[in-house]
Amino acid sequence: MTGANSRMREPTYFILSALQDEPLHGYAIIKQAAALSQGRVTLATGTLYSALDRLTAEGYVRVVKEEIVSGRARRYYATTPEGDAALQAEAAYLADAARVVTDRAVRMARRPAAGLA
Repeated sequence: MTGANSRMREPTYFILSALQDEPLHGYAIIKQAAALSQGRVTLATGTLYSALDRLTAEGYVRVVKEEIVSGRARRYYATTPEGDAALQAEAAYLADAARVVTDRAVRMARRPAAGLA
């Protein structure tokens, strides 16, 4: 995601989106990303933790709490200000890209059909 022209992959977008409201642990991130994406993004555990490691290294996500649950470590993740900014920039890019199509569809719907005048 580094670089001005790099686009965020969909799983990354929904991982960051899942963390917008509150810190979450891995399983909760998987569930929230699936819900927010309406089932398009289904993250395997290994995929999620690889992405979280990458996002942590990039400074977009941080561990905010660790606890032991049933003998296993549970980490809670949150976005950083940089992660929030990257997510907002990607959302703005996607909204602009969508407007290209939706605005054109509206214009096309208002035009009279070819050959009917």
